Amino acid sequence: MSLLRGAACALALCLAPFTARAQVSDDVVRVGVLTDLSGPYADFAGPGSVVAARMAAEDHNGGRALGKPIEVVGGDHQNKPDVGAALARRWVDTDRVDMVIDMPNSAVALAVQQVGRERNRIIINTSAATTELTGRQCSPVGFHWVLDSYALTTGITRAVMGQGGRSWYYLTVDYEGGYAQERGSEAVVNAEGGRVMGRARHPLNTADFSSFLLRAQASRAQIVALAKAGTDTVNAIKQAGEFGLTRSGQRLVGFFVNITDIKALGLQTAQGVVSVDAWYWDQNEESRAFARRFAERHQGRMPTQYQAGVYSGVRHWLKAIEAAGTDEAMAVAAKMRELPVDDVFAHGGRVRADGRHVHDVHLVEVKKPEDSSAPWDLYRILSTIPADQAFRPLNEGGCPLVRQ
Repeated sequence: MSLLRGAACALALCLAPFTARAQVSDDVVRVGVLTDLSGPYADFAGPGSVVAARMAAEDHNGGRALGKPIEVVGGDHQNKPDVGAALARRWVDTDRVDMVIDMPNSAVALAVQQVGRERNRIIINTSAATTELTGRQCSPVGFHWVLDSYALTTGITRAVMGQGGRSWYYLTVDYEGGYAQERGSEAVVNAEGGRVMGRARHPLNTADFSSFLLRAQASRAQIVALAKAGTDTVNAIKQAGEFGLTRSGQRLVGFFVNITDIKALGLQTAQGVVSVDAWYWDQNEESRAFARRFAERHQGRMPTQYQAGVYSGVRHWLKAIEAAGTDEAMAVAAKMRELPVDDVFAHGGRVRADGRHVHDVHLVEVKKPEDSSAPWDLYRILSTIPADQAFRPLNEGGCPLVRQ
């Protein structure tokens, strides 16, 4: 018996160096930023997300995790699920990427999350909106970091109603994404005793919103809600400004509005628009310092909530690697759910069993031109929506990982 014990001890000592080296696969910790580098989401994610990931890598122990160098690569999914999934597989199988992050486009995000499940790789979705990522299609190695369609509709509707917005009119793009936004908001309006004054449906990529806006004005609803995204949102806000909708007393609520949209529109046009933002660069000195560093690297642009979310997601993942003592996905995923999220993006954030990162978000209003003191001084924060009100309750998503 003593001989066997001696042999076992000798074997353990011989294997110890190999075990230590195996803590980080391939002796490099690699991050893949899969984003939209040239399409409709490039402004609020895109190249800025790659910049944010590189900043996160550099800020973690001088660019090393468990003593190994951290590398960041970027790629364009072209808003095509098959392209995104193929690139993610190549990164994992050939380039030894350990984690993939960003994915603005819900269809791409769902496809890449499936790759992560198959290949045992961490996937952190920061820019996609679908709640399916933490619902029926949740993954043990999948995470959703910034906002989702629940927070973008339900959370903002409840907050606006709390400020007196009782009657609503919906201007909705005529496809499932728009319907989902409208349904989520309307459910809150009805539950809170509000009133829906009407709705207008318009085709995707509508250039002329005049007839729809006239109907919204005629409804006399306190709130005109834009259930849409991208170019449709920008065009609707622009033409609502020309109609003087907000100046006549109605409030314009955008369910999917980004600071880059407001910057492009200008305050004269966008003033008064209400939206929800998970993170704003000018909310405190810590966020302002981070934003200045980011702007130096990204053509003077302030970071969006999604780019700040990429920074946070990478930082949290790297901390989890240190805590787990390995970059193996399941071990790291367990630590990501265990550790609090504490960084420039969120203090007191936490990751639930379904992979949803829950954190406070802000109800914001676009400033009037005379109230702005700098080119990117665009929002005033109206209120903070607590994490437990901003996101869907854990037991309502249908995630198989959640014990009912």
